[in-house]
Amino acid sequence: MEVVFAVTLGVMMASGVYLVLRARIFPVVMGLTLISYAVNLFIFAMGRLSTGVPAIIGASSEYGDPLPQALVLTAIVIGFAMTAFVVVLALRGLGELRTDHVDGREPRE
Repeated sequence: MEVVFAVTLGVMMASGVYLVLRARIFPVVMGLTLISYAVNLFIFAMGRLSTGVPAIIGASSEYGDPLPQALVLTAIVIGFAMTAFVVVLALRGLGELRTDHVDGREPRE
């Protein structure tokens, strides 16, 4: 299962980097979102989550660590705010520059 999870994280991160390097507004936003999802899953997996155990220390011999869950929840909120900011910034740039290329100039072919 760890190999499948690692491959999934690698594919998500590679896809996100590829989309960020596309240099168009929508692929950059989608790439940043994919990268943030991959990082959230990585943080969540590093917490070594176990099912069926209480989150309170002392209730049993094993307990669930709530820190990775809190970190991922915070990262989701920050990622949503970052995505909203990037979309607004992209729409403003599209309105002023009349192009969806991230540096404002169309590439020469």
